[in-house]
Amino acid sequence: MTENKPLIIPELVALDAAAGPGKEDVIEFLATTVAGAGRASSPDGLAADAKKRESTAPTGIPGGIAIPHCRSAHVLAPSLGFARLAQPVDFGAADGQAADLVFMIAAPDGADDFHLQLLAKLARGLMQSDFTDALRQAADAEEVARIVTGQVQPELLEGGGEAEDGAVSEAAGSADSAEGAGAAESRAAAATSAPAAGETVIVGVSSCPTGIAHTFMAKKALEDAAAAKGLTIKVETHGQVGIENELTPAQIKAAKAVVIAADKDVNAERFEGKPLVSVGVSKCLSVEMAEGLIDRALAAKPEGELAEEVASASASDEGAEKESVGHVIYKHLMNGVSHMLVFVVAGGVLTAVSFLWGITSFDSTAADYNSFAACLKIVGGIAMNLMVPVLAAYIAESIGKRPALVPGFVAGMIAIQGLPVSPETGLIDAGGSGVGFGFLGGIVGGFLAGYVVLGLERLLSGMPKNLDGLKAIFLYPLLSTFVVGLVMLGISGPMATINTAMMDFLKGLSDSGPVVLGLAIGCMCAFDMGGPVNKAAYVTGTALLTEALTAGVGTDTYNFGTNFMAAVSAACIVPPLITTFAVIVGRKYFSQSDHDAGIVNLILGCTHITEGAIPFMTKNIWPVMPIMMLGSSIAAILTIFFGVHDPAPHGGFLVLPVVDGGLLWVIAILIGAVVGGILYTVFKASEYKRNGNKVVE
Repeated sequence: MTENKPLIIPELVALDAAAGPGKEDVIEFLATTVAGAGRASSPDGLAADAKKRESTAPTGIPGGIAIPHCRSAHVLAPSLGFARLAQPVDFGAADGQAADLVFMIAAPDGADDFHLQLLAKLARGLMQSDFTDALRQAADAEEVARIVTGQVQPELLEGGGEAEDGAVSEAAGSADSAEGAGAAESRAAAATSAPAAGETVIVGVSSCPTGIAHTFMAKKALEDAAAAKGLTIKVETHGQVGIENELTPAQIKAAKAVVIAADKDVNAERFEGKPLVSVGVSKCLSVEMAEGLIDRALAAKPEGELAEEVASASASDEGAEKESVGHVIYKHLMNGVSHMLVFVVAGGVLTAVSFLWGITSFDSTAADYNSFAACLKIVGGIAMNLMVPVLAAYIAESIGKRPALVPGFVAGMIAIQGLPVSPETGLIDAGGSGVGFGFLGGIVGGFLAGYVVLGLERLLSGMPKNLDGLKAIFLYPLLSTFVVGLVMLGISGPMATINTAMMDFLKGLSDSGPVVLGLAIGCMCAFDMGGPVNKAAYVTGTALLTEALTAGVGTDTYNFGTNFMAAVSAACIVPPLITTFAVIVGRKYFSQSDHDAGIVNLILGCTHITEGAIPFMTKNIWPVMPIMMLGSSIAAILTIFFGVHDPAPHGGFLVLPVVDGGLLWVIAILIGAVVGGILYTVFKASEYKRNGNKVVE
């Protein structure tokens, strides 16, 4: 990729397009357009990444514009896909206007600073009415490509460079938009120049979840709003290339007010004592919005009332930025789970590999003892033992930031050790032993630690500011650990009882037979393919596996835990393999992009990566989801019925050498995949016929 390669060419432009009634339809349409122009390897993969970004925050902006965007491994070259829609589609713009102009900003994972700056220029151009008017009036794709190139890569036109694939190299029709952009840049430059003595100074921060588009649009809106008011402003951006225009302590000190438009943590603590408003980035995408935020910031309460002002700003957004309680809990929980799983995978696989030398190869008294195997099991066991403390610590960290890590780790350790009691006296004894209460206790401890730290921060907020360092390194860790530790020890008994009851329930399902247990596992794993329901089944499996490995080979606990884990793994492997079978057997019923994705899913499925099946399911929730659930359930049921034991929590077929009953396990998985694949093929064949013997994209 060279720096003079056009971001947009006529092949990336669709005029008066009938892309569909919803924003996901439009995203899929543009992803297909980008892939069709040779700029992306998989339209489904690109669409999935863009839709994932869209789910974090809407990309509609005032004026009938939307800019879905993402960085994706499927993007081959930085590109701008454009659609002028025949029927506007709602992208969640703050002004309520549906979008008729939609850009898809597609950046590769490894996009360098140069290309990201070019993408930022588009965001600034969209703030100018002459630019958007020209796009609405353009007669053909070539004219659109010229207009946009004049905004984001004017050197390609001015230098007479030949645009890719027939794009015209003249600048005709782009002068007006370039002039408008230049005028806007001049106004912004005036706003950001060095302040005169006594001049009102504003500082701001902008950041969106991906840091590509909204970040720079909010910056532009704040600069133009400040210029209109005759104010000096400096806006720091948190983009994919890192922090740019970073605010200095001197600039913050000189500021009369602060405006934060961000959906990510931007270290707001440095603005303590400054009048401040803080909103989501989507609340600062027009000059009018930015003017309102600046007015609010200038009228905000000064010194010492930051927290109240931030809370007031958030409350005034009519709930648009407020997360549901369920989503907040899920977000904190997933932060812990995501950090925990790497410990589970590393520790579980190393432990499983140690069994290659024999099931008792770690035991120096056993006939199959191997010192290297013993070392592997020790290292793997240490990693597995950190599972619950890490889970608790990072749930706590998500809530209470860094001060919550200490009580979170302590809570997790108590969860795995329980309350130590002397076997002789029955009293609390530091030298005694306790009954741990597992990952459920880690979850409880994590949330407890996080909210205790938040409570302490509020309780100690009245202390002098010069004692902030003392609070961070002494008071918060000491007091939070004291409170959390005592509470966790106090509830260890009831929590151990609850944990035991839950495990007994699962074992009870096992007693009901492989069908009931396998059906529950299969449906959970295939329901959302990597989502919270899938993760609930997987985390339960890893918890049972941890108990199994602790209990040792030959015990009932070991047999149940490893059999349960084998069923979970089988259920997770099946969905991607269903798509592989279907695209091979029913080739003519699938598009080329679906066929390519299905072939890739062979690799993903064999390595225990369920998410590859998601694009197929999202196209037809019904009946594809039930088909996936059925296939996974069949595999899980047969795995339990065959008595397969998997001592590794992840890895798919890579861990076959350590799976007891590996051949039967593979057979169970293949049966589930074939049954699901046949049903999926039958559905696609029916869909093909209903569509006049044409492939449904």
